[in-house]
Amino acid sequence: MLTSEQVQAIKQHLIEQIDATFPEDRKEFAKNQIEAMDSEQLEKFLIKNNLLQGGNTSQGQCVFCSIVSGDIKSHKIAENKKAVAVLEINPVSRGHIIIIPKEHVVSKEELPKESLALAKKISALIKTRLKPKETKTESVNILGHEIINLIPIYNGTDFSQKVHAAPEELAELREILTKRSPKKKSPAKKSTIKKIIKEFEEKIWLPKRIP
Repeated sequence: MLTSEQVQAIKQHLIEQIDATFPEDRKEFAKNQIEAMDSEQLEKFLIKNNLLQGGNTSQGQCVFCSIVSGDIKSHKIAENKKAVAVLEINPVSRGHIIIIPKEHVVSKEELPKESLALAKKISALIKTRLKPKETKTESVNILGHEIINLIPIYNGTDFSQKVHAAPEELAELREILTKRSPKKKSPAKKSTIKKIIKEFEEKIWLPKRIP
């Protein structure tokens, strides 16, 4: 059974998806349907639509597990053996990234240490590439799957607003965040320079200067 916090978070997520993807004439009806569901009805709805693992049943998998498996397309930034980092399609701010554990974990306590390590790595990447004032890191349970939000904070960032990002914008951000930094050329060591000069002097004969 979903907790009240999970029900609230899931409803909010579903309503955001409706706002971003549904036709205008169907939005209000769909949102009212979601809001009217109690915990049991919501859980049945999620399982029926393959958005939540149903206890011991094998009906589908949650949306985040589908992202991990590749069944749902995403803009992946990085991954390690236990977690994957993807761009949020309904970001709070530019460069909003979610860290998804590859296994279906349902609580903050179950988050693998590798997901926290990936969050730290991507947070540093955001700071370097996008130059926010800071990056807020928070774990949250959505659709029964614990994830980590990395939200860049700029001047004027409004945490109450989420905007559906265009595919072109997500592709551009992915390019910025995954582009390899050019390797800095290390200056030649003095010992190497002396060695080159010595070899040059030994191989090249020059006439002696006449005073």
